[in-house]
Amino acid sequence: MFRRTLRFLATRPDRPVVDDPATVERRYRRGRWMTVLAVTGGYSFYYTARLGLSVAKKPMIESGIADAGELGRIGAALLFTYAVGKLVNGFLADRAHIGRFMGAGLVVSAALNALFGFSSAFWAFAVLWALNGWFQSMGCAPSVVSLQQWFPTRRRGTLYSIWSTAHSIGEGLTFAGTAAVVAAWGWRAGFWVPAAACLVVGALLFRLILDRPRTYGLPSIAELEGNEPEPVERPTLGRLQLGVLRNPAVWLLGLASASLYVTRFGMNSWLMLYLQEAKGYGDIDAGITTSILPIVGVVGTVLSGTVSDVLFRSRRVPVLLLYGVTLVAALVGLYLVPPGNPWLDRVLVGTIGFAIGGLLVFLGGLMAVDICPREATGAAMGFIGLFSYLGASIQDWVSGLLLESQKTIVDGVPHYGFDRAYLFWIGAAVVSLALTVSLGAVRRFAAPDPAPPRRAG
Repeated sequence: MFRRTLRFLATRPDRPVVDDPATVERRYRRGRWMTVLAVTGGYSFYYTARLGLSVAKKPMIESGIADAGELGRIGAALLFTYAVGKLVNGFLADRAHIGRFMGAGLVVSAALNALFGFSSAFWAFAVLWALNGWFQSMGCAPSVVSLQQWFPTRRRGTLYSIWSTAHSIGEGLTFAGTAAVVAAWGWRAGFWVPAAACLVVGALLFRLILDRPRTYGLPSIAELEGNEPEPVERPTLGRLQLGVLRNPAVWLLGLASASLYVTRFGMNSWLMLYLQEAKGYGDIDAGITTSILPIVGVVGTVLSGTVSDVLFRSRRVPVLLLYGVTLVAALVGLYLVPPGNPWLDRVLVGTIGFAIGGLLVFLGGLMAVDICPREATGAAMGFIGLFSYLGASIQDWVSGLLLESQKTIVDGVPHYGFDRAYLFWIGAAVVSLALTVSLGAVRRFAAPDPAPPRRAG
């Protein structure tokens, strides 16, 4: 059974290359449009099956089914398995049929969300959410692998930033759509409704996301770019993936991304509760304000890769530093603004989303992909993902503990102070910025390698 599953998920054998240039161009054009739309839309729905817990936290606390500490541990369980799964599934994605791989992950994740909505015990929540983390990790690295397989190097930053809007689209669907579902039908529906939607989308991904071009008789991107080396020069895929693990620059990027993800998931996981507890927002207003985070994040995401490609000739660090300073300033501003200033809160939340959206493009994978061979894209994304989500997992655990340390009971209802947790998120953003500054000292990050990576055999 296990071997049959692996064979089903594996990339198919190469077909003889089509000789007609017009046919190649026509099929590539169609394949590229399908690829970018399918991986972006598909990965957006991955988020709706991951962030439901962030929306459901307050009603779950008020119903007495869990407290902030337990919710922090449940969230950390997902993020820990997601971190490990990102590494493992990143390596597997380099060898996979991406449509089948991503489709299977989303279908199983949908089923786990449905079961979560039927559960009531802490151990069941923790186990189901940990399993969900593993299958959620089958979305990110495969998406980028698919883009690398179908698009040339010169368009990497732009295409990566377009795909990265999936982060913000998925978060927006969750924070606005799921919040409305929870307000209307309760927290359990906040898991059942996204599960139904993801089941449908997951089934579609099996057909919409394509395998490698060579499996359809098309030349590879390396061949189209004129960068196909002689067979004797081709290292194995395993050697290329091992080279990713030995690259100290990738380790430095991983640490910077881990710090960023502490702040990112501090916002994603706790911002709604922060607005409700520290600023007095109601459920709907908190959901609407939180949804601004990913909506404006789309703008920051799209601009980041495009600006670095067009205005800075694919130099990432100058744009990266601008985004990092903006994030720290906006976080401090939101913390200092007193309750009763909703429009100022929304401007600052949007600024935070804008900055995080851009930083996700650079630290979340693009810079690692820039310096690693195309064939090891999944390994590079998986390695960065491991660091990133270990940081996110630590965040949820630590934030839960910090919130519990400031817990008070008023008329039998628990309330939480956010000073310690929020300062923890600001501190992580400062650390990420400091590590980002250190990237500027590494000369190879000032511009991409002069020659595109070579294809492996």
